[in-house]
Amino acid sequence: MTAEPASVSRRVARELLSWLWVGLAFFLITGTMVQARVIPSGSMENTLLVGDHLLMSRLGYDASVPFTRFHVRLWREPHRQQIIIFRAPLPDSDEDFIKRLIAMPGDTVQIREGIVLLNGVILPEPYRRDAPKASDNYGLVTIPAHDYFVLGDNRDDSYDSRYWGFVPEANIIGTPVVIYMSVEASEDAWQPGEIRERFHAYFTAMLHPSLVRWHRLLKTF
Repeated sequence: MTAEPASVSRRVARELLSWLWVGLAFFLITGTMVQARVIPSGSMENTLLVGDHLLMSRLGYDASVPFTRFHVRLWREPHRQQIIIFRAPLPDSDEDFIKRLIAMPGDTVQIREGIVLLNGVILPEPYRRDAPKASDNYGLVTIPAHDYFVLGDNRDDSYDSRYWGFVPEANIIGTPVVIYMSVEASEDAWQPGEIRERFHAYFTAMLHPSLVRWHRLLKTF
């Protein structure tokens, strides 16, 4: 008479253990391997468009506890002209930025009439949206140890190192891997906390599939 309740208890225990492992796997994957991001502004056009949905690799860059601000810097370093995602180096900001890394620690960087000179040599930038502008000037500066200099590909609409300085190494959290969805909608839909506008953008895209940029899906970096 007692065997059946014991068997039920074991099944329940196994089920709970299975869900525990699922939960641990979720925290491991989202905290140290992969996270999703959406592009809220045009600062990286035309490489990244407003409404591009990315999977970001954290592997080797940063480990964190999901839904908290606790994180640990890991061993990996980015390279020049790589796109990186990082916590904004601004007071009282918990935003993530995405820009292109231009200069490493120890490099010298100068912008002369829109042309970037890296260690005294003109940097080829085929990814830029627009031609250099004569009004765009910066430097000459040497990048401090453990810091990086970043710029947006759309220089005329990018809030980057020209305005707020360098990105500390500890702020880098990953690099984009692939675009898994791209929806044409206003910038308002993709701002942090705008849940209602975001769901409206998804619903509108379901009704009008032409708003999905199908040609951008599965683009890798």
